[in-house]
Amino acid sequence: MNFSADEDFAHQLDAEDPLNHFREKFHLPAGADGKPFIYFAGNSLGLMPKSARQIVEQELDDWAKRGVDAHHGAGTPWYSYHESLREPTARLAGAQPNEVVCMNSLTVNIHLMMATFYRPTKSRFKILMEEPAFPSDTYAIKSQIVHHELDPKEVLILARPRKGEFAIRQEDIEAALDKHGEQIAVAMMGGLNFFTGQLFDIEKITALARKRGCAVGFDLAHSIGNVPLALHNWNVDFAVWCSYKYLNAGPGAVAGAFVHEHHATNTKLPRLAGWFGNDPNTRFRLHLEPEFIPVPSADGWQISNPPIFSMAPLRASLAIFDEAGGIEPLRAKSIKLTGYLQFLLQQNSSKRFTVITPRETNARGCQLSILANEHPKELFKKLETGGVKCDFREPNIIRAAPTPLYNTFHDVWRFAKILTEHR
Repeated sequence: MNFSADEDFAHQLDAEDPLNHFREKFHLPAGADGKPFIYFAGNSLGLMPKSARQIVEQELDDWAKRGVDAHHGAGTPWYSYHESLREPTARLAGAQPNEVVCMNSLTVNIHLMMATFYRPTKSRFKILMEEPAFPSDTYAIKSQIVHHELDPKEVLILARPRKGEFAIRQEDIEAALDKHGEQIAVAMMGGLNFFTGQLFDIEKITALARKRGCAVGFDLAHSIGNVPLALHNWNVDFAVWCSYKYLNAGPGAVAGAFVHEHHATNTKLPRLAGWFGNDPNTRFRLHLEPEFIPVPSADGWQISNPPIFSMAPLRASLAIFDEAGGIEPLRAKSIKLTGYLQFLLQQNSSKRFTVITPRETNARGCQLSILANEHPKELFKKLETGGVKCDFREPNIIRAAPTPLYNTFHDVWRFAKILTEHR
């Protein structure tokens, strides 16, 4: 659309925004002056839904009043608590309900998925990743390689940006698959890169990798709740994510995993097992039936019983996503929000910064990564002083993520004004 740099135009966009009222469903952190921050840090920690408090307090009350009986007698029984998250999570993942499970933390789920899908042989033992990947992913993958008594230097294939560029070209990912595909056991990439904000073509990468016999997995920490996903139809083998960013479930909240149906229903697949992945019909027979019989769904990768207090806030957030009509209307607003920010920064182009996130809307989500060409920490401090909450990644990247559930077009206008005004 045709944007304008006038402040009145930002107010007009907010007045016309059918999702604008969802902002009132979140607690907005404020400064000492009582004014809400311009909160563009949803890519690190989403804001707290106001409804989360009541849900968490209900679980505390059930614990206080029912004790152990709350496992089966609470309003939302603890024993099957993860089931209450299944269908709304599946909608955001573009998955069937039996393909998703909320459990553990993201990096734990990487290890669980790799235990199943990374089974190196003499001819197929390599792993394709992007660079830079989120550090915890790299640590986990390298440790998996070492666990199999292999050398990460010989196993890892890294798709990198070309010299002088920041985004990774699709043709370079394809070239890596063409060159090494017969040796690649797993292609494990981020759906959306944490550093640059680049959104990868998950469908195309999956098709190319699977054509070459590779298993394909994605870290969707920056994707789920941010961009539309269709994991089932794209034939992704597995995926993992956290829920404290765009899913607004709170610090350290329960993570999630996707296992495609043709794997999830295969109870013979190797895995690291725990009692909550076991068939519910025999789960409590314990020592009487000591053999592990996995649930024929993504639940079969569960290790432990549901962590109630880190699941409860996610119920609140997922209900808001459903009330908003799912990811499609939110994505439409997001494209406009981030496009408006791109426009305003371009209108006030400066030698002091460069946006390194791809310009194409199908190659990015909410986030713009802004490279500070000079005095990066001073520029970030200027934003903080102006009432902005975003984040800084060494050595010189400012990440700003206008999030459609609770950010406004006027937030975007104010952020751009603070960033671009000269002192």
